[in-house]
Amino acid sequence: MKVVISGFFGAGNTGDEAILESMIDNLREEIDPINITVFSLCPEETSRKHQVKSIYRGWRRDFLKKIQALREADLLLSGGGGLLQDTYSTKFLFGPLPYYLLIVFLAKLCGTKVMFFSQGIGPIETRWAKILMKIFANMADFITVRDEFSKDLLIKLGINKPKTVVTADIVFAFKIKQDDACYKSLPLTGKEKIIAVSVRPWFRHHQAFQVLADALDELIEKDQFTPVFVPMEGEHDRIQSEKVMGLMKNRDKCYILNTDFKPHQYLYFFRHAKIAIGMRLHFLIFAAKMGTPHIGISYDPKVKNFLERTGLWCYSFSMENLEKQRLLENFRAILMEKQNVKMKLTKSIQDLQQEAKRNIYLMKENFL
Repeated sequence: MKVVISGFFGAGNTGDEAILESMIDNLREEIDPINITVFSLCPEETSRKHQVKSIYRGWRRDFLKKIQALREADLLLSGGGGLLQDTYSTKFLFGPLPYYLLIVFLAKLCGTKVMFFSQGIGPIETRWAKILMKIFANMADFITVRDEFSKDLLIKLGINKPKTVVTADIVFAFKIKQDDACYKSLPLTGKEKIIAVSVRPWFRHHQAFQVLADALDELIEKDQFTPVFVPMEGEHDRIQSEKVMGLMKNRDKCYILNTDFKPHQYLYFFRHAKIAIGMRLHFLIFAAKMGTPHIGISYDPKVKNFLERTGLWCYSFSMENLEKQRLLENFRAILMEKQNVKMKLTKSIQDLQQEAKRNIYLMKENFL
């Protein structure tokens, strides 16, 4: 079987790279033989990392190579991740949403079947984005989405031709590899109580960074915790981590992991964390996979949807409602109830891993 994978790959986003690695590993485990081509912003690196054929994903070059790959493929897998949203502006045929939909259109012109794979849909709020979705998303042959919100939004947008099934983010099927490179890179003694922290650039609610900084200061002073920032999107997240640290009195007691670790290395770091507090969805998924209690700061519906599925939304916050005292109360409550939380997480993760694998089983069922 020949498959082309289209997504936000080769851009240094740990979550998206974990999606790709999980897709490739699980496809190879379930389908033999399989020939995989990936559209990537850094095709040479993607090809080297995963032993796949890779083609530059943008329109500026290799257009004919993309056409050829799609013509030869049995299936285009669009996803996973949150590709179809207009948080980043959609201008006529420019922006993330038009790009991924035009790849779908191109595949259909080439006679290739299309599956939206483990996608998180939305938010989609502009009239033009809704029109594009209704036209091009209805061209897909089959859709799996990672949460009920995404399925409901597709129905609301009038995407009713392809069958849509709710599964889970494919990263829940990520294969854990023992590699302690992240932890060993830090000058720690082994006695620290680590809080893994994730912040990311966002367009609004900057006051949340001050709230987080003040809460971390208190946890350092009163509870002797050691915050370690995990930059899930390279320099972008490192800069935001430094902004939070710059607001802290105890910044010298914090650490930031380097930006060049691999997804499985960041994932394995969570075995050392007592708790995780963060914004990034895949940061929280990594914490959940390693059984680490976590508090989410939801900047996007996908974060809340995930936390509701793991049962930890009751400890978490929307970004605009983040308050220092409540954050500290929830932090201490989740640690007091740690055994119950871990039991809840174990059951949730087992279910979500099975749902993640269903993406592959449904693909086989519909296209093999």
